[in-house]
Amino acid sequence: MGRKKTNRVILENLTVIDAGAKGKAVAKAEDGRVVFINNAIPGDVVDVQTTKKRKAYFEGNAISFSKLSDKRVEPACEHFGTCGGCKWQSMGYEHQLYYKQKEVENNLKRLGKIELPELSPILGSAEQYFYRNKMEFSFSDSKWLTLEQIKSDVIVEDKNALGFHIPGMWDKILDLNKCHLQRDPSNAIRDFVKAKAEILDIPFFNARNQTGVLRTLMIRTSTTGEVMVLIQFFKEDKNKREALLEAIKNKFSEISALLYVINGKGNDTIYDQEVLVHSGKDHIFEEMEGLTFKINAKSFYQTNSEQAYELYKITRDFAGLKGDELVFDLYTGTGTIAQFVAKNAKKVIGVEAVPDAIKAAKENAERNGITNCEFYVGDMKKVFNEQFIAIHGVADVVITDPPRDGMHADVVAQLLSLAPQKIVYVSCNSATQARDLALLDSHYKVTKVQPVDMFPQTHHVENVVLLEKRND
Repeated sequence: MGRKKTNRVILENLTVIDAGAKGKAVAKAEDGRVVFINNAIPGDVVDVQTTKKRKAYFEGNAISFSKLSDKRVEPACEHFGTCGGCKWQSMGYEHQLYYKQKEVENNLKRLGKIELPELSPILGSAEQYFYRNKMEFSFSDSKWLTLEQIKSDVIVEDKNALGFHIPGMWDKILDLNKCHLQRDPSNAIRDFVKAKAEILDIPFFNARNQTGVLRTLMIRTSTTGEVMVLIQFFKEDKNKREALLEAIKNKFSEISALLYVINGKGNDTIYDQEVLVHSGKDHIFEEMEGLTFKINAKSFYQTNSEQAYELYKITRDFAGLKGDELVFDLYTGTGTIAQFVAKNAKKVIGVEAVPDAIKAAKENAERNGITNCEFYVGDMKKVFNEQFIAIHGVADVVITDPPRDGMHADVVAQLLSLAPQKIVYVSCNSATQARDLALLDSHYKVTKVQPVDMFPQTHHVENVVLLEKRND
């Protein structure tokens, strides 16, 4: 089977046969156990150093390649393999789409165990790089050193980093030269902020010691050409803060919202923090089919704007609205889908647990002149109940777009009780979607399935399903 090494096994000459959950490659050991591999792709033949051994499977890393897959391409990014993001960059895009489609189909069949129509071919993203509209970078005063840097005799003078967390290491930051996920001026802004902060001698954060001043940098872009930049400081140093922000403002005229946060707490989440404006507005706008959506620093918006438009068009198409329907939009977020379908419906009612999101949804609807949308805030399993239906009526169509965990069992039960003619289920996790579809199967038949790739170079995949009420 292999040779021992420090109580771990080396499995030799394994052929990678598949791509599995969380983007890991899949092989089979001689004893029949599945081997999940972090850094290989289907078609590779590898030796694997195991990192975890269980009764049914191993996990590990490929330590040598005796054959490289014909599905391989040269990764575009110099940080590939270290950064931890974009794990499928080494696989051709057509193959990425194949394995995403396969994952959706496998999950619906194996976990859902329901009758399915033929799946529509996955909708690929027109942009395979530079597609994200939001990026967050972290500052560190003790950057992650690559193996090459450690092995070389060159003394690393500059220990500051502005980039991404190394996977599994909360206090280690990889300093980025160029990221391929967000279009210009993202890289230029990040590089300028780092260089200017060093000139101004502003200390970068140390997460382990909770020292320093600069914590995080967030950049948001929109298809309208607007740019938002937010810098999070661990503590206030007014002179240096203003000098840095003023320099950014003067360098990048395209920034329409330049914001900052002073956050001295243990973690760097900003949702409980006051966002302050240095210059410009406190928001930017995204636009879709003539609708505008106001996005502030804390807003949720689909991170691939162009592909979100495709996702929403599929959702609207599956709903098949004729203009006289009452529609419930569950987990409505800031109401983007609700407003997107509103012109085709009599009335749309959105429900969401986050108060700020509902506030934004109401503002967006008013700005867009949409008068047939209503939005309500609350925990879905508590709000979406018999009383809610008694007040608002029985929906003809329900659109549901839950988080990764899927719908709570109480929400599924309420859907069955409500018994709308159609349910359009948008999911970012086809495994939990399959579980929910199985619970709905007694009353609903799945009639359409459309996977959508929102995140090229990663294993993530969205899926839209149309369920129609059984007549039998």
